[in-house]
Amino acid sequence: MKHPLPLPALALSVLTLPVLALALVACDPGDERAQTPQADLLIHGAPVWSADMEGEADAVAVRGERILAVGQYEELKAHRGDDTRVIEVDGGRIVPGFIDNHTHFNRAGELLLGINLLSVADDEGLRRELSAAHERMPEESWITGGLWGAYEAWEHGDGQGDAEAPADAYDPDGEILEDIAGDRPVLLWNWDESLWLASRSALAHADFDCEQDGVECRDGEPTGRLDAEAGEALRETVPDKPFEQRIAEAEKALERLREQGVTTIHDITTPEQMQVFQHLHREGRLTTRVYARPTLDRWEALAEVGITHGFGDPMLQIGGLKGFVDGIMGNSTARFYEPYEHIDSRGQWRDMMSPEGNMLELLKGADAAGHWPQVHAIGDEAIDHLLDLYEEMIEANGPADRRLRVIHTQVLRDASVAERMADMDLIAEMQPFHAIDDMRWMEERIADRSRWAYAFRTLHEAGVMLSFGSDWPGTNASWYPANPMQGIYAAVVRKTLDGEPEGGWFPEERIDLETALEAYTANNAYAEGNEDKKGRLEPGMLSDIVVLDQDPFEVDDRVLKDIDVNLTVVNGEVVFQRE
Repeated sequence: MKHPLPLPALALSVLTLPVLALALVACDPGDERAQTPQADLLIHGAPVWSADMEGEADAVAVRGERILAVGQYEELKAHRGDDTRVIEVDGGRIVPGFIDNHTHFNRAGELLLGINLLSVADDEGLRRELSAAHERMPEESWITGGLWGAYEAWEHGDGQGDAEAPADAYDPDGEILEDIAGDRPVLLWNWDESLWLASRSALAHADFDCEQDGVECRDGEPTGRLDAEAGEALRETVPDKPFEQRIAEAEKALERLREQGVTTIHDITTPEQMQVFQHLHREGRLTTRVYARPTLDRWEALAEVGITHGFGDPMLQIGGLKGFVDGIMGNSTARFYEPYEHIDSRGQWRDMMSPEGNMLELLKGADAAGHWPQVHAIGDEAIDHLLDLYEEMIEANGPADRRLRVIHTQVLRDASVAERMADMDLIAEMQPFHAIDDMRWMEERIADRSRWAYAFRTLHEAGVMLSFGSDWPGTNASWYPANPMQGIYAAVVRKTLDGEPEGGWFPEERIDLETALEAYTANNAYAEGNEDKKGRLEPGMLSDIVVLDQDPFEVDDRVLKDIDVNLTVVNGEVVFQRE
């Protein structure tokens, strides 16, 4: 059965909200404005949507960090004072701030500020992207990474979804690096790290010359090309990234999230990234709430200093602990009962599964210490095995308020798995864009088992809570956008961004728009244990608000992916407004 979403004490029908607001302050009965709380921000001009909403509304009033009232603008005007900022949005739709259930924020920041060569396969592309990164990055920073040729390799693959470099794969010359970046050290590598490219200053930093194994030379001078072993050796000498660069990367990533209406992320946060989040939070520059998720094997270290689930404040808190059962579909390591169609393998178990019994001990220990395990499981056998482990953990530790998740929940064995998940009150943490990206090779790898891949409707109708997000920024096989409207499009339409296939990929697993919106808002707030604070637009809730430029309920489903965000409000502050 779907989890209840208890309403805050102040949550009444929006049709009665103005009456409530007038009763909150007892002042001179002759001064109507003195009796009515003044809003700091008043947004109006578009219909309001929120999970479990009653009545019609076209305005939201905000006071401080909380929503003051939701209702008809003509009634909410009573909250307008001399200092109220009034924003008329002129159509579209007002919705709660989007919550993304799965990001790798530090990696996204690296790619947005630094160099992203995933789609580059020629000199022109390399020059373009290197020049842009050189302009963006702090002067003292190295430029590293790139992963050139990735998309070309995947497109050239063997037809089974495996990347394969073409015979004439791009092999750039180091002179380009000096032409663009001058004396700045640059170290780049291709999609599978078989080819490396280093600038002269990077080689000099490591004392690499023509005597060094793996350094290609021409006329006694290094060309910049390195083999895999030499490239890895040079990477080991790269200085630690300056804190200022990490801050700059974070600010680029926050900018992208603001533009796309993401007001909370459930992030796989490294210790180094946590320091960045803390710094930005102290300075009031953290414009997206962070539900930070360390890995499951850190539970004892957290317990030793008294940190349990939810430690922190509404802007930055410790969330669930992420575990791993199996691999991923991208490299055919997700664990299945039967072998893949293209290789003689059933996939792999991850390190946390070894030695035998280790994962169960991690789960029991973390759960007993007050943490919420949230575990990655993709293949059908992996998902079933995780459910077994969760059952053993619950039996060992007894009843508790725990919001257990199956991260990704990509391929069910059949519909009975959804029923079992519902009986166990498990949450399906899914990333809908995966479906419309993986469909290009999924059936060639697992054949008829694809019927149960990304089974949104089966899970929803069984009563499993759907939790949606992005897995932003993705892998060397694909860029997963942080844009929630593209994720919603994927769940509702199940077609590529180009509109293929015509009827949708396994269209029986499509869900309706409202269900998808709930999975990006109220359900994610519940999944993190904050359903009484955010995820819905109601009085007393945190004031995280998004205004869409079109009404998703009024457009053709095919247009959902093209809807933009015009306004993003976090904690009562306007953090993005489209000109």
